[in-house]
This record gives sequence, structure tokens and C-alpha cells, in this order.
Amino acid sequence: MEPHYYRVDIAWSQDRKGMMCSPELKGTLGDGSGCIEVATPPQFPKGIPGIWSPEHLFTAAVSSCLMTTFLAIAENSKLDFISFQCGSEGKLEQVDGKFLMTEVLLKPVVMVKEEKDQDRALRVLQKSEANCLISNSVKAKVSMEPQVLVAVEN
Repeated sequence: MEPHYYRVDIAWSQDRKGMMCSPELKGTLGDGSGCIEVATPPQFPKGIPGIWSPEHLFTAAVSSCLMTTFLAIAENSKLDFISFQCGSEGKLEQVDGKFLMTEVLLKPVVMVKEEKDQDRALRVLQKSEANCLISNSVKAKVSMEPQVLVAVEN
């Protein structure tokens, strides 16, 4: 496989925030810009609440990679599922005088139609975690607490 490249540009705007854009993406703000505002998180001096931070983006990268890997493996495995959701939490610590994202905890929840698909859905989740390229690319410990639920018929 040939290498793939993903372009992201960032520019400081004011205070402790800037605008991050990718010419490869369309914006969700309706302006087509492919941009999001990023800032220092509020836990740091002059940090700004309510804006995406590098720490949020790091955690989101791991979580979204799990989802997209799950979707591909589930499709290839012909797993019939109703929904996929994933809560995640990134842990920032100071280690040897440096700030590091040391852990990301993923809490995926997959809803299947039938009880017979529960074990297979769990195996697909485990295979997805093992094959997620972002998880495999970072130093942080990535752990998972998966749940597979069966839809209740009314």
C-alpha cells in the first residue's frame, strides 16, 4: 500500500486559541471551510472552556478510529447490528516533568438484534481494538470496556 497523507493547517487567532482546518474536509458550520476552533483546555493557565483542545482531539482520534475500524470489520464479518456508540476518556498526566496522554479508556456499546450475535459482536469489537491504526500508533495505553446489548422487542 502506498503511504497516505492527511493535511491539517492551524493558525493562531487570539489569546490561547486558533483555527484548525483541512483543505480535504468540508465544514459542519455550513460554510464549507473544514475548520474547527481549538484552544488550550481550561485546566491550564489561560485555558478556554467549551472549545476543542488537543487533548480532546487525541481522545477523539482513538475513539473515532475504533468506530471506523469496527464498521469495516463488522461489514466484512456480515455482523448484523443496530447501533454503535462509544464513550471515551483520555487521561493526561505529568510523567518525568512532561505532560503525556497516558491512557484512553474506550467504552463502546453495540446493540444487536438477536442474542446469538452477542459473542460475535464482542469478537468484532476486540478485533477492532487490536487493529485500530491510531491506537497502534500512540504510546498511551488504550483499554476497552465493551458492552454488547440485545434489542428488546415491544
